[in-house]
Amino acid sequence: MANANNAWTVGRYLVARLEEVGVRHVFGVPGDYVLGFMDEIVASPVELVGTCNELNAGYAADAYARLNGVGAVCVTYAVGGFSLLNAVAGAYAERVPVIAICGGPNQRDREQRRLLHHTLGDYDIQVEVFKHVTERSVLLDDAEAAPDRIDEVFAAALRARRPVFLELPADIATQPCRAPEPFDPGPPAEVDEAALAEAVEEAVQMLQAAECPVILGGVEVHRFGLRERLETLIDQVKIPVATALMGKSVVAETHPHYIGLYSGALSEGYVRDTVEQADCVLSLGAWMSDINLGIYTAEIDPGVLVHATAERVHIKHHAFDRVPLGPFLEALIAALPPGLGAGRSIEPAAHSLDREWTPEPAAAITIKRFFERMNSFLEDDHVVLADAGDSFMCAGDLIMHEGVGFLSQAFYCSIGFTLPGALGVSLADRDRRAVVFIGDGAFQMTAQELSTLIRHRLSPIVFLMNNEGYTVERVIHDGPYNDIQNWDYASLPAVFGGAETAVVETEGDLDAVLARAADQTDALFFVEVRLDPLDCSDALKRLGEALGQRQGLE
Repeated sequence: MANANNAWTVGRYLVARLEEVGVRHVFGVPGDYVLGFMDEIVASPVELVGTCNELNAGYAADAYARLNGVGAVCVTYAVGGFSLLNAVAGAYAERVPVIAICGGPNQRDREQRRLLHHTLGDYDIQVEVFKHVTERSVLLDDAEAAPDRIDEVFAAALRARRPVFLELPADIATQPCRAPEPFDPGPPAEVDEAALAEAVEEAVQMLQAAECPVILGGVEVHRFGLRERLETLIDQVKIPVATALMGKSVVAETHPHYIGLYSGALSEGYVRDTVEQADCVLSLGAWMSDINLGIYTAEIDPGVLVHATAERVHIKHHAFDRVPLGPFLEALIAALPPGLGAGRSIEPAAHSLDREWTPEPAAAITIKRFFERMNSFLEDDHVVLADAGDSFMCAGDLIMHEGVGFLSQAFYCSIGFTLPGALGVSLADRDRRAVVFIGDGAFQMTAQELSTLIRHRLSPIVFLMNNEGYTVERVIHDGPYNDIQNWDYASLPAVFGGAETAVVETEGDLDAVLARAADQTDALFFVEVRLDPLDCSDALKRLGEALGQRQGLE
């Protein structure tokens, strides 16, 4: 990938490394400080995908990385970087490896501290700010040292499964550097073998002594590429498995031992009872966050808990540091006998697919009836993106046919993530179709990315859940600030370039529209679902009440 005279530049080196680690698309917005580097992307096999703003580029790169394993975004200095910041913060919070590249002023201008457009007087402030929301944040201010810095930063992103930030001065991007050698991601996480052996022995003893154990799968199983190993464990021990919301779809949800989503008091009764009455809970990569645990309504006895995370294992009141999730899971598979839970009665979550949905054609559509119908609509190749709020509360109970079939920001909860996220998903795997559930308030945050989806002739199905405001905030504490302008949503795709649209107001409308959406697989299909402003799920009501109490709101 060298130029005509076989010279390598820092910009070209950086693009080559992106391609080598598996990035096929870079999302971004141009600006003068980054145009030279963008030329390098355009000249390479990596595709540059322009978005409407930097925040949306970051969301797209995040969702892309959740399917692809790593994503990338490229913007200009300060006005671009700080617009991107929130998306990078979300990727950091949820352990998503996004490589963020930001073009910057020339190094010679930095050294002379010239007052240039987009700068703030302190040239170092952008790198310093990003240090708080990335695994590494570096300024590539030396062309000779840049290759080693790039390699170290990329390795950090892949090792920690978190975003990194590289600021690339415009003149450094064009300066010569050494040719790349084969990329070395570095050694795996350090393992304390004695602690690992002790943790596994203690966990195995607890599981073998238990009469009704359960597995709780979490998001880190996905982030660290352990889905197949988890399914191996489930097939081997044959005990029930639930997932937390962030970890939804780390197990194929048609698996006979998958019982559903666990989120404390927000869970269905059978799932909650199975988890909370278990005499051993093997938690693998699940985060004990407020949303994951139903605003801390989960009642799991620490005395029965084996809690394994990316870096360590906690068993009861014992902590085992330097025992990563991957080696712990492998050692459990080797140590546990087959058929540990054989013969135990299990109610698979997939039984919900057997329920027949019969529409009442004239009945107004409700959030409950809408999502009941969605369960029989979803196909094996669908990837659901559920935005923060009632969308992910309701979509959590849908059955995902394939692994990594469900994406949401259930920890950071930045509304509007899913629409640009559909851009990332659609490009990460063109054989799968994104299905977006997004509220009207969230949609108004990132609506312009419809145009990018249309421009690239991608084919997501977007369900705009219109209840005329911020319903999740209404159930926490209502006020006039929760009302928003009611757009003519179904007309927007025409403004952005044209797409098939539909409006759903009744159950009869829904069935007819779904038939059309299923038939049209080669273009975006946009559906406005008009709901009563006060219609929401029981789970969201419980969530809102709990959050309101925690915030001291009446």
